[in-house]
Amino acid sequence: MPVPRHVAVIMDGNGRWAGKRGLPRTDGHAAAERAIHAAVEFGGEVGIEFLTLYAFSTENWSRPRLEVAFLMRLLSSFISRNIDELDRKGVRLRVTGRFGDLPKKQRDDLTAALERTSGNTGLTLVLALSYGGRAEIRDAAVRLSDRVARGELSPGDITEETIASMLYNPDIPDPDLIIRTSGEQRLSNFLLWQSAYSELYFTPVLWPDFDREHFQAALDDYSRRGRRYGGLTS
Repeated sequence: MPVPRHVAVIMDGNGRWAGKRGLPRTDGHAAAERAIHAAVEFGGEVGIEFLTLYAFSTENWSRPRLEVAFLMRLLSSFISRNIDELDRKGVRLRVTGRFGDLPKKQRDDLTAALERTSGNTGLTLVLALSYGGRAEIRDAAVRLSDRVARGELSPGDITEETIASMLYNPDIPDPDLIIRTSGEQRLSNFLLWQSAYSELYFTPVLWPDFDREHFQAALDDYSRRGRRYGGLTS
């Protein structure tokens, strides 16, 4: 069975998971950590090289101040609780998004975790933080404009490859499979450039309930698809 090299996940449904149980939304966010553990462990076992998790979008800054503050604290506590295990399992941690938007403590905690795991050769776990697909493309356009203004690049020489090289992590391959939990069927500004030929998989399972069996179901579905990239199969 073909295994996707890069799987990206829109982790949706934390608030609804909590609401169904009469709990505050913050409890749903906290419960999501279990599903992250399962996804990272399972992904490494089956040979996935890159796992990108949509953890905090550029739009999420507009949520209530207390919820945003909780999510930032949760990010730091997640790193503190899990960095030893991630490092022991050879997981390399990466970040995509507007890193500078994060509070200083979270930037410092992430920087230390990134440095500690930079030499690991197992699964690469990419956390999308203060990330938006349109923001990424906009930021790439600004960098290209700067190069043109400095005379380093002619507008006529700009290709798709040139644009891709200006994205946040140009060395990470485009996702083969994007999974969205909770039943919603949209990308929500996630990896808009990179998802041009990604396979999309939607499941009604809420993210805190997403386990190894659900992940395997997504991979099984992926294995039955024919990827032609606009061409024809032989």
